[in-house]
Amino acid sequence: MEIYDVIIIGGGVSGLTASIYTSRAYIKTLNLAGFPSGGQLMWTTEVENFPGFPDGVLGPELIEKMRKQAEKYGTHFVDENVVSLSKLQESELLFEIKTDSNSVFRAKSIIIAVGSSPNKLGLASEEVFSSRGVSYCAVCDGAFFKEKVVGVVGGGDSAMEEASYLSKYAKEVYIFVRGLEKDMKASKIMIDRAKNNPKIKFVMQTEVKEFIGTTKLEKVLLKHLDGPDTELFIDGVFIAIGWKPNTSFLGDLIEKDPLGYIKVTDHTKTSENGIYVCGDSADPRYRQAITAAGTGAMSAIDVERFLSH
Repeated sequence: MEIYDVIIIGGGVSGLTASIYTSRAYIKTLNLAGFPSGGQLMWTTEVENFPGFPDGVLGPELIEKMRKQAEKYGTHFVDENVVSLSKLQESELLFEIKTDSNSVFRAKSIIIAVGSSPNKLGLASEEVFSSRGVSYCAVCDGAFFKEKVVGVVGGGDSAMEEASYLSKYAKEVYIFVRGLEKDMKASKIMIDRAKNNPKIKFVMQTEVKEFIGTTKLEKVLLKHLDGPDTELFIDGVFIAIGWKPNTSFLGDLIEKDPLGYIKVTDHTKTSENGIYVCGDSADPRYRQAITAAGTGAMSAIDVERFLSH
């Protein structure tokens, strides 16, 4: 069986950056990009804050360019999803990966770049209007809603942060909270900050029941626990009910925090010698394409040093 110097799990920004760096360093690299490949940017329309693109760039286009660059330097890509990663008992420096297509691959080192996924409301219309009015990242998409009316779904600190950030652009921001204020998970200081913002309005005991529109989001159907359903004309809704790292396939091989994010012990190292991590699966804070790319480069450099020793 062919043995790679490194297998990179993940075809998003962090995994592709790592692939460019390792393959340029003449490290025999396999990228298990997943299916569909490309990570969160494949569901993003225009990216305006990635350096080098003054006029912006479509998310899928950025992924395509990065993948071609990695292929140019010799990265081999397989678009399959990893179902398990294990360490071979007969060798401390050999890892085995199995995919959902029953393929088996082995490598001397691993870079995990599987990212994270937003928790969703689970509505069919939510998928229809994803990237067409429904978003999961205010920092990424807030600037598209200048002088627009937007909403935020959630009652935690992240929802309060999203609403405060959006108030810089939008003319009006609604926060849809399922329960009462006493039930909210957000800290008091964050709630008070949102309350004191003249652009922000709380809508308590309310759930989004349906997203409505033609080519883009135009309004939402709201279910009120203390009254009849109503419709609200709105330009965008940001779902802020948390994120989940895509790390369940790892089992107990490496240490994770209670939320499933991979613990980093030294820059990009994990608790298991020879396994490194980059991108959102170890980053619950920033979740930006540029920070993912940065850690992708870091993990590749760390792997190069690991293999040289």
